[in-house]
Amino acid sequence: MERLLSRVWSAVGVVALTAGACLAADGLPARQDATPGNATALVRILDLEGSILEKPSPFGWLLGNEGEPTLRTIVSALHDAAEEDDLKVIVIRVKDAQLQTTQVEELGEAMIAARESGKKIAVFSEAYGPNELMLGSYADDVIIQSGGPVMLSGMHMEEYFLADALAWVGVKADMVQVGDYKGASEQMARNGPSPQWDQNISALLDGMYGNMRQKLMRGRKLNDSQLDTAMDKLWMGDADGAKGAGLVDSVIDLPELESHLEDALSAEIRWGSNIAEHHRKDLTAGGGPLSFLSMLSAKPPKAPSGPTIAVLHINGAIVDGDSSSGGFLGGGDSVGSRTIRNALEDILDENEVKGVVVRIDSPGGSATASEVIWQGLRRVAEKKPVWVSVGSMAASGGYYCAVGGDKIFVNPSSIVGSIGVVGGRMSLDGVYDKLKVNVTTRSRGPRANMFRSTGPWTAEELALVRGKMTQTYDLFTRRVSAGRKDIDLSKTAEGRLFTGNKAIELKMADAIGGINDAIEDLAVHLSLKQYHVMDYPGPKGIDELLDDTLGGFMAAPGVRHNAAAADLAGLARTIVGERVWRQIRGQLEGLMQMRDEPVLLIGPRALVFR
Repeated sequence: MERLLSRVWSAVGVVALTAGACLAADGLPARQDATPGNATALVRILDLEGSILEKPSPFGWLLGNEGEPTLRTIVSALHDAAEEDDLKVIVIRVKDAQLQTTQVEELGEAMIAARESGKKIAVFSEAYGPNELMLGSYADDVIIQSGGPVMLSGMHMEEYFLADALAWVGVKADMVQVGDYKGASEQMARNGPSPQWDQNISALLDGMYGNMRQKLMRGRKLNDSQLDTAMDKLWMGDADGAKGAGLVDSVIDLPELESHLEDALSAEIRWGSNIAEHHRKDLTAGGGPLSFLSMLSAKPPKAPSGPTIAVLHINGAIVDGDSSSGGFLGGGDSVGSRTIRNALEDILDENEVKGVVVRIDSPGGSATASEVIWQGLRRVAEKKPVWVSVGSMAASGGYYCAVGGDKIFVNPSSIVGSIGVVGGRMSLDGVYDKLKVNVTTRSRGPRANMFRSTGPWTAEELALVRGKMTQTYDLFTRRVSAGRKDIDLSKTAEGRLFTGNKAIELKMADAIGGINDAIEDLAVHLSLKQYHVMDYPGPKGIDELLDDTLGGFMAAPGVRHNAAAADLAGLARTIVGERVWRQIRGQLEGLMQMRDEPVLLIGPRALVFR
């Protein structure tokens, strides 16, 4: 039970001991006191397990302090560890972590800072793929479990074009896009890429592949030929092959980790606590059920207690109205313009909030919601500085929001751009024919049937839709030009996509750096030496979370609708696999906005990299 509770309540797999055990519950050596009189070296662990959160969990405040670690808190923990005088080694243990490339880049910069302060960094994993190897390229010692698999075959991308599949079931997609390179409509409207989209996405893939190679060659001191040889051999390799290719340093069995480090340091190991360990409330200790029930009535902290930098999260598809978790297809967040505007007003009203960092990881979405959020950001920027940090993506509506800030930070592999507009509707005549459904339509008003489910748009209707979309595109480009004074739209607009480092060359962003870099840069700008960091939108109370959950549960039609969607999503996830599903879900969520939003600022997020 002690081990079970430790794994349930530990933020990052904190070491759990049982009496007399020589190994911790996770297989690492247990903490032991050094033998008196011998030289010792303090070693601390950082576990990376599962998905790294971009924003705090809604229950984080309830579990104490920061709750589950986020990318920002992990990077901060690495920086804090770098300042510990007696700390010698940080061991980063990768345990089935679902690392994104941009997260590796942000973690890597913190690892470099720790090494520059005199700390040694070791990475241990039972298996290495491209992202784990890139993480290792920032370390002093890359260690793999003896017999562990290694895979580094390159970068493969798959796109799915559905026009023929839709036609087979009787659906025709009437899609319009403004921007020759936009591409977001092509999955529905074509059976293959247009020349412009092929050029656009191929250049993006070249940039991402080049970034990966650069990290591996620089970190592992390999030249092009050596890396090519390694990739040719390690499309399905093993630990010994990876060591021979120069991609890992040490092949050991996990129980030998302590002796391996002791040999490297010529000192006995003294194990310290996990560097990202947080103190959290123990819901099982003291007070029994009444203590737990008292926590249900607690209110989360929502007001800053001193000089504060706010971190505003725009994470997911952008929609009108309120933000939601889960989405139509399950597992994906949506960012509601109303929720973000309310959070911005809270930030504006708080005198202790001195500035804002907007963290964006979004493929875009609703054109009107993106404009509303942009207006809110500019409203705050009139009173307080607004910096922007791009995670994996700020595309289309996500980039629309980004240009509302005063300064934009990107990671080298962030996907930026997609300045364009896409919209349309589905004609279901073929479905009705197959199902023997006869549809009678009746309309009153000159344009009442514009978004009917039968019959394609006429040439006149297409012209009307394109005209409205062109107005949206013109507004979008005006917002970009206002926020990015030196940008050349002839090279950056019309739906083009770029990696972060290329975006800086094109004046679409200002600096390479992660969320912590943006916060620290803003603090310097504000001359803040001591400050708090507070996430917005703020956490919900237990009563609000229960109300949200039960409110949807009690609405019977909504339950049937969501349950059916969840069943379909579960089937799709099973067929394509978890990794592919995580990437295509956001795109499908965005396209489903066409039920209510015929004009979208959405980027092509369904890019499946292997």
